[in-house]
Amino acid sequence: MELEYDLLVVSAADAGDDDPLFRAGTAAFEAGDTAAQAAALKGHASAVLRYVSDRFAVSSRGAACLPTQVGDATIGEREGVPYANLLLDWTCPERVDEHVVRSGLFPDGEGYVKGTKTIVTYEIDGRSGSAALDAANTSFSTAQAWYERFGEFFLLGAEHLLTGIDHILFLLALIAGSRRLREIVLAATSFTLAHSVTFLLAALGLVEVPGAIVEPIIALSIAVVAGWHLWGIWRRGEHATDLETAGRGHFGLDQAGWIRLGVVFCFGLVHGLGFAGALGIDEAWSWTLLWSLLVFNVGIEVVQLTIIALVFPLLFVLRRRAPKAGLWATGAVSAGVSIMGLIWFVQRISGS
Repeated sequence: MELEYDLLVVSAADAGDDDPLFRAGTAAFEAGDTAAQAAALKGHASAVLRYVSDRFAVSSRGAACLPTQVGDATIGEREGVPYANLLLDWTCPERVDEHVVRSGLFPDGEGYVKGTKTIVTYEIDGRSGSAALDAANTSFSTAQAWYERFGEFFLLGAEHLLTGIDHILFLLALIAGSRRLREIVLAATSFTLAHSVTFLLAALGLVEVPGAIVEPIIALSIAVVAGWHLWGIWRRGEHATDLETAGRGHFGLDQAGWIRLGVVFCFGLVHGLGFAGALGIDEAWSWTLLWSLLVFNVGIEVVQLTIIALVFPLLFVLRRRAPKAGLWATGAVSAGVSIMGLIWFVQRISGS
């Protein structure tokens, strides 16, 4: 099990009323001393194991399997954040084909974090798969159908985009700056292909870029894509939505359209790293996890296409019937999105 170190320390200390664990663990965390962090977990192994085993359980035919810790906890790192690595061995009353896994780790009621999701990848007695557990879905069976597992990851992807305001604003910036339906479709496709590649590579542990680099660039990408449209309005005024005849080529794009498409593709590569970081998966290559990640990505794309299908037609009609109003509307949206992107960029660079 890989659990965020400082969260595990405060949760286990609070649950077990173990103030020495809190003091030692917090001091080691603030000092960035991995040896001291491992020592704090080792010195309070019973409190840590009790917290984890009370909230993460495996059972067979309704009978609980008994967990024991194998070796001492070690400390790893993800995007600059220390993680506690615990190896647990569950002994079940009898050998069966089906196991039920339940997780209630770091619930909202503790008051430290909200909306915790636990990603489980398993290989048990010939059955393999992956599942996403949260407050709404606290358990799964290793005998569940493949479509049930994939359905969870599809909803997880859809939820991630809907609750990720930065990615929604990036999408709105794309829509506002697109002059034709063909342009938004190509931009969305370019963005999809780019972030799908880096998302899968990062989530499968084949590419690693620190969040301290990824997150500011995502914020900057929002400001740049939105500012692109504002620059077009400033340069061409009421003709900002017209295609330039010079340089038009394949797909009906002019030179500005092609440049914008390339910029969107490059930023899409960075957004893919952000999607993987938000999901919190960093595992070695496996077909089981790959299919789950692809379904997660499909959930993202369905929501993205739905937003485009709802917003762009309204914008298209407005531009046709009231060109000036359409220009002002897209300009206002782009200005607001650009300002938010710049604010986030400064915040993420400064670490505030």
